Amino acid sequence: MSERLEVTKTYKLFIGGAFPRTESGRSIAISGRDGGVAAHICHASRKDLRDAVEAARKAQPGWANATAYNRGQVLYRMAEMLEGKRGEFVALVGEGTGAGTKARRHGGTKGKKKAAGTVLTPEKEVEAAIDRLVCFGGWADKYSQVLGCNNPVAGPYYNFTVPEPTGVVGVVAPDEPSLLGLISLIAPVLCSGNTVVALASGANPLPGAVLGEVCATSDVPGGVINLLTGVREELVPHFSSHRDIDALHAAGLTAEQAKVFREGAADNVKRVTVRDGVNWLDDQACNSPWWIEPFVEMKTIWHPSGV
Repeated sequence: MSERLEVTKTYKLFIGGAFPRTESGRSIAISGRDGGVAAHICHASRKDLRDAVEAARKAQPGWANATAYNRGQVLYRMAEMLEGKRGEFVALVGEGTGAGTKARRHGGTKGKKKAAGTVLTPEKEVEAAIDRLVCFGGWADKYSQVLGCNNPVAGPYYNFTVPEPTGVVGVVAPDEPSLLGLISLIAPVLCSGNTVVALASGANPLPGAVLGEVCATSDVPGGVINLLTGVREELVPHFSSHRDIDALHAAGLTAEQAKVFREGAADNVKRVTVRDGVNWLDDQACNSPWWIEPFVEMKTIWHPSGV
């Protein structure tokens, strides 16, 4: 009797609430710790990016007009489903890094010394990603009170400044940490009513690919989160130049990639936020409402006081 061959999974893209293959037909083999092929991922193209942006644009008004409480509940549901797949994500994070349960170290923020760094195991990374979703789910109905204000004016009227979502935000995740970095970049964008087109880690794209399965079972409306896998060098220029992406949120870029982001944004006036030297386990920094602020626009409202 011949030996049975296992079916190697090919992870699809997640666009518009569905799992399409890349239109290019290309795939990338992902090597496991044993040196064999652990899985295949789709090699997303410029056309896939355009499709994802169209899905995000279509979904954005409905997501922005959902109540803040509802957006918070959806993010909390994502955390619940991620918790349910915790073991799978721990294995995927460890598989990609070759770390298994071995600790790796993340230093402090750029320009600050941190002697020993922070121990980050795959288990710790998944737990922190779950907690970050819970945190920004909580911020969904609170950040406007922190970022907005009642402005003092001289006259018989009130003047309020309130934050509103920017629109469609492109996210480029760092290579490492593959899951926590991705979640940390998309959660503050989502909670304020923006929709997301995200490119998963290039070094370990499997957690980002499986995150689509979490979204599909988490009450996330189709098109609110769109996840691509592929080659960063190929897609970064298209993220930058696409005129229907309103803002960019990225981390772990090379100096040249960051330059491409900013040069392209100068042409189409999109907001660019590139995180450098982040300590991803620093809750005080990464859970701050100031991670939400770059992705909202401030609206000023004048209203008679009735006096």
